[in-house]
Amino acid sequence: MAGEILVVTGNGKGKTTYALGLCIKAAGAGEKVFLGQFIKGGEYSEIKALKRLEDLIVVEQFGLGRFIDGVPHPEDRMQAQTGFERVAAILKTNAFDLVVLDEANVALNYNLFSIRDFLAAIRNRATGVTVVVTGREAHPDLIELADDVIGGHLHFRNLDLVAIDDGDNLVVFYLLRPGAERHGAAKKAG
Repeated sequence: MAGEILVVTGNGKGKTTYALGLCIKAAGAGEKVFLGQFIKGGEYSEIKALKRLEDLIVVEQFGLGRFIDGVPHPEDRMQAQTGFERVAAILKTNAFDLVVLDEANVALNYNLFSIRDFLAAIRNRATGVTVVVTGREAHPDLIELADDVIGGHLHFRNLDLVAIDDGDNLVVFYLLRPGAERHGAAKKAG
């Protein structure tokens, strides 16, 4: 995955959780990780947990911690722009092996910074830096640039997940819990 661009998008849950798993896996391998969270702000439980790994994972938030509904407040725009400038500078260096830009897709959808500048920062990143971008409604140009895109509806409520990591690959199996209906499955006539 070194040096790749991964976009995690879709309307379901689990995008940030997936990216956090990548952060922990990278830190476990001794890699330096930068997690920049756009729009979000506050001491979530996952942020508290990551602070225990602060020698390998740096977390910075570029938001006010509130939902943007409609037109963003100027302060939301200022926070996101400051965050983007910070991320653009980080991407030019080899200070981090993995840079996760959580909810950057949402910030882009609200035009909190320009897609053109965002794509330029990713294209001009230092050699070997992996970038993960999360959030709903990824911009088509970002999807085109990405090496891999994970999307769709991620619903874990009625699933039991089993993960196997052989050191090279992470394989996740899911089992539908007894009594739960498969989403979109045809019902038996009866």
